Amino acid sequence: MSSIQRDLSLTGQPPASINSVQKVSTAIVVGGLIILLLALFNINLPNKALWLTLSLVSIFGGILLFSYGAYADKQEGIKNDGVWFKSISSRGFLAWVAGLALTGFYVVLYFKADLLGLSAEGENTGLIALFDPLSKILSGNPASQWFVYGTLYTIAILGFGIKFLWKYRHNRYERLRTISVMFFQTAFAFLIPEFMARLNSDEFSLPYYDIKNVWPLNYYNFEQYRVDDFISAGDIGLALLLFGIASIFVITPILTYKYGKRWYCSWVCGCGGLAETAGDSFRHLSDKSEFAWKVERWVVHSVLVFVVVMTTAVISTYLGYDPDKYWLTKDIFLIGVGVFLTLLFAAIWIFKKEELQKDARYGAIGYLVIVLTLIGIHYTSGSTLFLIPAETLRTTYGFLIGSIFSGVIGTGFYPIFGNRVWCRFGCPMAAILGLQQRLFSKFRITTNGGQCISCGNCSSYCEMGIDVRAYAQKGENIVRASCVGCGICSAVCPRGVLKLENAATDNRINSREVLLGNDVDLMDYLNQN
Repeated sequence: MSSIQRDLSLTGQPPASINSVQKVSTAIVVGGLIILLLALFNINLPNKALWLTLSLVSIFGGILLFSYGAYADKQEGIKNDGVWFKSISSRGFLAWVAGLALTGFYVVLYFKADLLGLSAEGENTGLIALFDPLSKILSGNPASQWFVYGTLYTIAILGFGIKFLWKYRHNRYERLRTISVMFFQTAFAFLIPEFMARLNSDEFSLPYYDIKNVWPLNYYNFEQYRVDDFISAGDIGLALLLFGIASIFVITPILTYKYGKRWYCSWVCGCGGLAETAGDSFRHLSDKSEFAWKVERWVVHSVLVFVVVMTTAVISTYLGYDPDKYWLTKDIFLIGVGVFLTLLFAAIWIFKKEELQKDARYGAIGYLVIVLTLIGIHYTSGSTLFLIPAETLRTTYGFLIGSIFSGVIGTGFYPIFGNRVWCRFGCPMAAILGLQQRLFSKFRITTNGGQCISCGNCSSYCEMGIDVRAYAQKGENIVRASCVGCGICSAVCPRGVLKLENAATDNRINSREVLLGNDVDLMDYLNQN
């Protein structure tokens, strides 16, 4: 006799504990991590190459097996799977344990690498020594803490990327962009810089260069020692330097105009790649409040202002004053930066003023005045800014933003703050691309409000804290500076209300439109006739 289903709940029950396949896979991953812990505590592992291989294969294979256990017997389609009932994804005990563990790892990685076994003189020990065989195969050099981090980072994106592909296999867009971030992380961020190191010699030296990192994300790219290395490396180094400059003023604006910031934030960026793959289980934890949105706008653009001022100050310190020796003198450079920023602001004010809210207009004026004032002070004070050396500015930024914000908080606390806290509140690259996306891009998310059933999936799983449902209910296009175009809102919509599009910029932002039937275009038709 079959059992009778007596549960009348409309929302279903909390998910059962993980199945046997997932339990086995978890044990395999833990086994791989134990090998890393043994190395960390200087337990002698005689054949390091073998033990490293065993550890990485166990971690990667365990993630794949866990994904198989989670999704193999399920049909394609939306899978929320009771994330608010699980401790790890609902800010429960396991979430705090994971957050503290990751944060502790980042603190040691950035500030106490000697505890990992890094040796400035002599051979590495501990965890870093375990990675020496792989590092010597790729670059010919012993491992560093950054090589250890890069290896584990890449393994995480590849493993959880496959898990993501399995979970969202019903959506072609999600599959394509996930394969993209897996490729760019493995090839451009991990393998190519290691291979480039093999080209170095006593006469030829290229700095470590992740080609896909664009200023201001790689705020250090124009420091004097790196510029000197690029120039001394001949044609290859000069090409890389020119590519870095072209990425800022040519490549990035063109791609953002055509595709929005998603081409970078969701298809190329390593930070975004980790957030989308390893951080997918935590996307619903993003703060959706209006207060968080206001804080986000001011903080992320303040970081951008700081980067602009800091980079300008750093570059100007190694420029000379004698026009007979330097075609680009310090005076010309600082004046040029001021003029460029003023003209850019004027163009936005003349052509795009109506698309900025009142507080954004005041903020833009304030930021411009601050930047020009600080550049003027630096122009008159030499190599200091408010009596602070430019190098100190760079070091302070690297510590507060590059280390504490992007690493310790931004990644370490995925299980607490969500997977895109760095991208929302701290990334200057996201700030620049967001401004371009809002004002000068073809990208938008169109909505068919007549089909919206107000289920809230889109808003719940927006990792950038956007209330997508509010736009869908009114049939408005979604054009937000913070949107990274991940497409999850569209992927989890049961009615096909949302669609990511690149089209003409006319009437892309029009908050006066109201829903008329199932098609907002009818309102345009009536207005035109």
